[in-house]
Amino acid sequence: MSVKKVQMVVQPKPAHFVGDGFRVHNFIPSNFSMQRMDQFIMLDYNSKFNFGASSTPRGVGVHPHRGFETVTIAYQGKVEHRDSAGGGGIIGEGDIQWMTAASGILHKEYHETEWAKSGGIFQMVQLWVNLPAKDKMNKPQYQAIAYANLKTIDLGSNGHLELIAGNYQEQQGPATTFSPVHLMNAKLKLGGKADFNYPAKYNTAALVIEGNVIINKEEAVPTDHFAVFENSGETFTIEATEDSVVLILSGEPLHEPIASHGPFVMNTRQEIMQAFDDYNTGKFGYLED
Repeated sequence: MSVKKVQMVVQPKPAHFVGDGFRVHNFIPSNFSMQRMDQFIMLDYNSKFNFGASSTPRGVGVHPHRGFETVTIAYQGKVEHRDSAGGGGIIGEGDIQWMTAASGILHKEYHETEWAKSGGIFQMVQLWVNLPAKDKMNKPQYQAIAYANLKTIDLGSNGHLELIAGNYQEQQGPATTFSPVHLMNAKLKLGGKADFNYPAKYNTAALVIEGNVIINKEEAVPTDHFAVFENSGETFTIEATEDSVVLILSGEPLHEPIASHGPFVMNTRQEIMQAFDDYNTGKFGYLED
């Protein structure tokens, strides 16, 4: 097997607010086309930010989605959400919210009420995972993945991995996916190493959440930076130069047309127009703002 090399290391662009509750750096698609990182079509990173106390929880009001999945990973802080399919709940530190919007859903997400009253450090990732054309009009569904239910893989003195989706060392993560997706947090101690192996054609990247790492003994990636790998080679190594947390994502490209507009990601412009029509005529259900 050959080495999967880093194509580029991307520094975070200036942060912007989504609603009033999420201060994010956008890595995908602002740095790459959706086709380049297919099926990871959007990645917003809320790096550490101290929100002050608020009696009214900050967040994002009711908005629609169709054609993909939203995956929210909580590192610090708490998020509450509700959707028009009856889903909802609270995700806290280490938890995952995996929502399959599919044929269409309305949802809102905001700081959890009690957490908002005191505020504090908030740190999250939201990733959009594209759905294959055959699954885009499925019924919406929701996976609430508690931190305790992640598959933890002990790496001995190197640290450990927390597997969300896909597999590592023949262990399987709890999230179900519609196409091959590997998603995990590598929590490495100073000097700790972890080896990864994915097919050459897979779109693969790593976001450094905490600390600093070196990939393949040559590419330094500091905190809050995003490393994107070439679509060649299979294996790579991450070594921590201080205690570090790295989000690893790798997936098999769908190789299908992508048509996107705002909260809708489909395969044709006609399907996007239909999504707006369906939303405007109430086919996404109802959710109080």
